[in-house]
Amino acid sequence: MWEIFRNFAGVDAHSMKLDLYINEANDYARDIGVPVLHPHVAIIHYDEVGEIRHSLNRINCYGIFLQREFPENLTYGIGTYREGDGSLIAFSPGQIGGKRDDGTRRQYHGWVLLFDAAFIHGTEIERRLSDYHFFSYNSNEALFLHPQEKDILAGLMANIRRELTNDADDAQDDIVRDYIQLILDYCKRFYARQFKEISSSGSDLLARFQQVLIAYYAKGRQRTDGIPSVKYCASELCLSPGYFGDIVRGALGESPKDYIRSFVIHRAKNQILSGRSIAQVADDLGFEYSQHFTRMFKNVTGQTPSEFLNEQQKK
Repeated sequence: MWEIFRNFAGVDAHSMKLDLYINEANDYARDIGVPVLHPHVAIIHYDEVGEIRHSLNRINCYGIFLQREFPENLTYGIGTYREGDGSLIAFSPGQIGGKRDDGTRRQYHGWVLLFDAAFIHGTEIERRLSDYHFFSYNSNEALFLHPQEKDILAGLMANIRRELTNDADDAQDDIVRDYIQLILDYCKRFYARQFKEISSSGSDLLARFQQVLIAYYAKGRQRTDGIPSVKYCASELCLSPGYFGDIVRGALGESPKDYIRSFVIHRAKNQILSGRSIAQVADDLGFEYSQHFTRMFKNVTGQTPSEFLNEQQKK
C-alpha cells in the first residue's frame, strides 16, 4: 500500500488528485474494512486483511508502517531497496503518502500503527517528539530492519492489538501509549544502529559531502547564496536534512552545520596566510559583513582572524 512514500513538505494537497484524506487514524481502517478498536488508534495487520487497492492519501495523524516487501530497486538514500527487506517508514500529520489507485489489488504483509495527535497530547510521547527525527525522514531513508528487530516491532504491534481487543478500562489508554513510546524508542535505537553501519561500511557519503562543499565554492554560489547551508548539502546528496544530520553526527560526532563551519574556517585560514585582507576573505567565503566572519572564526578557533595571523607570523 505504501510502496512509494514521500514527504511533500510545502505541497498543496488540493493541487493533487488524492484518493483518501486520513483526517483521523480510523479513516484508513474503515477504508480497507478493518474493525475500529479505539477512537484514536488504528492497528492493522495486513496479512489478515486480504487484497486491497492502492490509494494516495493526505495523512493528518502519526503512523508507523512496517512492510515486508518493497518494489525492487526503489531508490533508498545511499543505496536501493532489495526485495524481501523488512523496512519501516514513519510519518506525521500533513504528509502525503501512498500510491495512486490504478484499479489493481494486492496482498500486503506487515503492520500499520496509526494514532491521532489528540491521543498523545500532553503526554511524554508528545514532549519527546523532537527526539524522534525519523518522523521527518523521506521514504528513501526508510529503516532497514534486521530479522530480530522486525520481530520486536511486530510483537509490540501485536500486543497493542491484543490490548485493544480486551474490554476497555481506566488503564488501557496508558498501556497503549506505553507500547507506542516503546515502539518509537526501539525505532530510534534501530536507526542509530543503521547510521553506525552506514558509517563503518565504507560509505562515501562523507567524502561526497566534502565534494559538495568544494563544488559550491568552485561554482561561486557563495556570491549569491552565502555560506553553504545544511539544507543545500542534504539536497545535493538526495537526503532530507534530518536523516543527513543524523548520519553525520553518528560518523563524526558533530553536526553538519559544525562540519560546514570547520570547512569554511579551514579555507579562511589558508587565504589569511596567503596575504589576503580580512575583508577580502570574508567576501570570498560568502559573508555579507566581515564582522560576521570574524564572529564565526572566533567561535570556531577561539581567536579572531587577526590574532590567528599574528600568532602564525611569530612561528
